[in-house]
Amino acid sequence: MKRRDFIKLLGGAATWPLAVRAQQPAMPVIGYLHIGSPEPYAAMITAFREGLQETGRIEGQNVTIEYRWAEGQLQRLPSLAAELVNRRVAVLATGGGVPPALAAKQATATIPIVFVASDPVKTGLVASLNRPDANLTGVSIFTQSLGPKRLDMVRELVPHAAKIAVLLHPIASRLEEEIERAARSVHQSIHVVNVRTDQEIDAAFEDIVEAKPDALLVISSSLFTNKRHQIVALANHYRLPTIYPLREYVVSGGLMSYGTSISDAYRKSGVYAGRLIDGDKPNDLPILQPTKFDLVVNLRTAKTLGLTIPDKLLALADEVIE
Repeated sequence: MKRRDFIKLLGGAATWPLAVRAQQPAMPVIGYLHIGSPEPYAAMITAFREGLQETGRIEGQNVTIEYRWAEGQLQRLPSLAAELVNRRVAVLATGGGVPPALAAKQATATIPIVFVASDPVKTGLVASLNRPDANLTGVSIFTQSLGPKRLDMVRELVPHAAKIAVLLHPIASRLEEEIERAARSVHQSIHVVNVRTDQEIDAAFEDIVEAKPDALLVISSSLFTNKRHQIVALANHYRLPTIYPLREYVVSGGLMSYGTSISDAYRKSGVYAGRLIDGDKPNDLPILQPTKFDLVVNLRTAKTLGLTIPDKLLALADEVIE
């Protein structure tokens, strides 16, 4: 072989891997829009990645995730959603309830959206659970709808409660009517306190303590989940027997919770995100609904509060933290 031909061959070999890499498809990008902050939702995002992995998608290897966190500021959601749409992501995933899902829906009618939200039909997010809108699908967690059931449980916990306080975000005003109706049906006095921002939480508990309730019911809200450590600490400080919407509150030291598994909901949304990347159509993926509701009791907190959990609740408990 002539020296000149040999050099040309080497030159071709050196450039060949670059040419192959240039022909490889770009790694798909998932845009993740969340109403909360990274730290309180770390376990949920881990569950989302686990769901993705079930479809063969691993972050950093064959899929990229770009995160946008609203830090509890609703007004930021539209601009953050627009950022992700302009990034031309393959899928928009949302967490933290209906507001980020609505922001994503308003930002694009073409990019597939997968959400984790409570009661998506009642809140107008989708028209149908079986055949959701053209570019939306996701997981419903029904956390807010369980308010009246939790009211029954807190009455079991404190049978002679003269008054029960209810901590509520105004976005759940429809649920406030349901709880008030349920309370009237059993002649239970309640004291509803609305909290709009995290700056109002301390003042809300001062309001609650002034009303002298015998127990507290916390209604599901992404704001409350984001600030669950603060809420649990305040409830325990004021020695208020409290029932929460999610297990995560009880793990943080709360007394009792009743609801669906939010981590499992995020995992399932990860599975759906992977399927959407692989070509499934959103309106062919029905909204997933919870099939199991767990009662979790923290006996350590009960002991600290000087409470005895009734045998009936202990018998119903799916998990007891001792």
